[in-house]
Amino acid sequence: MATREALWDYRDEFGDAFGRTYFRRFGPGVVSSVGIGTYLGDPTPAVDDDYREAIDLALRSGVNHVDTAVNYRCGRAERVVGEAVRNSPIDRDAIVVATKGGFLPFDGRRPDDPAEFVREQFVEPGIVAPDDLANGAHAIAPDYLGWSLDRSLERLGLDAIDCYYVHNPETQLATRSRDAVYDRLEAAFEALERRRAAGDIGAYGVATWDAFRVAEDHERYLSLAAILARAEAAGEAVGSDDDHGFDAIQLPFNVAMADAFTRRNQRAPGVDSDGDADAEPVSTLEFAHEAGLSVVTSASIGQGDLAVEGAIPTDVDATLAGETPAQRALNFARSAPGVTSSLVGASDLDHVRENVAAGTFDPLGASAFDAVFE
Repeated sequence: MATREALWDYRDEFGDAFGRTYFRRFGPGVVSSVGIGTYLGDPTPAVDDDYREAIDLALRSGVNHVDTAVNYRCGRAERVVGEAVRNSPIDRDAIVVATKGGFLPFDGRRPDDPAEFVREQFVEPGIVAPDDLANGAHAIAPDYLGWSLDRSLERLGLDAIDCYYVHNPETQLATRSRDAVYDRLEAAFEALERRRAAGDIGAYGVATWDAFRVAEDHERYLSLAAILARAEAAGEAVGSDDDHGFDAIQLPFNVAMADAFTRRNQRAPGVDSDGDADAEPVSTLEFAHEAGLSVVTSASIGQGDLAVEGAIPTDVDATLAGETPAQRALNFARSAPGVTSSLVGASDLDHVRENVAAGTFDPLGASAFDAVFE
């Protein structure tokens, strides 16, 4: 697991090569504000090899944040991440490894009949109950998440995971009420608190797609305040020494999906300045910052859509530092107030070099970033 000393040593080794605030506080220490993701790509040995080399290069170049999930690339992504981390010349303690559980993973390839696969591999053996499933392939029940976490540790071949996300909990809203989803998250968090106490994970959080970006009345909306309250209750129920281990959220953020900054959809419990219940809403990024949560952005360059000339609006593009559209798009995500690290999927070595080089440019300051939206 990553340690404070090793993370700071990594920063001291690589920090001088990068721009202002390239390394930012995360967990016990600091982490690179450019991270490498492993979502895209076919589930083939050739892509495995590409990712293995890409992660190795990233770790040796100043990127010490690697993100994956139990279901990415039909379960192959975690194996590759683990191999790259274990074989890297960089100490394991200097690397933040994050993964996710929630979606039921395939076993190396996409089956001909996914529904039959789920039934035979998960439902009939009792790994997941039919009532716990949403959309036929998603569950956050404690027993299932425990099984999924064990599989992640096995596939990674690591003793511990630094940050474990409950993956897209808003998927459960397709089959149950919002309050029921919060109840299920609290039960999941209690299980994760126990795994944290056992040393299997360093921290946990939620990785979302829609939940924190949409309006409060949207069918896929979740309240970050409500989720955080459930984590606090879970920590109290388990008797955690440091309240709770809910430390991070992950969500899409880029120049075309800036809702986490522009939409005021999160309310802190309590009263506002007029004494009314529920304070005025703030953006997800502002709420997370005030709550002391790390924010990791996914789709930071729109899964490649923003890496072409003309994809970024001209007036915004002119404010951003970077030699290529991909670098400027990445630096937009890194510039948002409250963002800790921005993920970019890369299995191509040239793309890794391009993404690393984005960090040599300074991000926009808070005032300059605000001005983009005026």
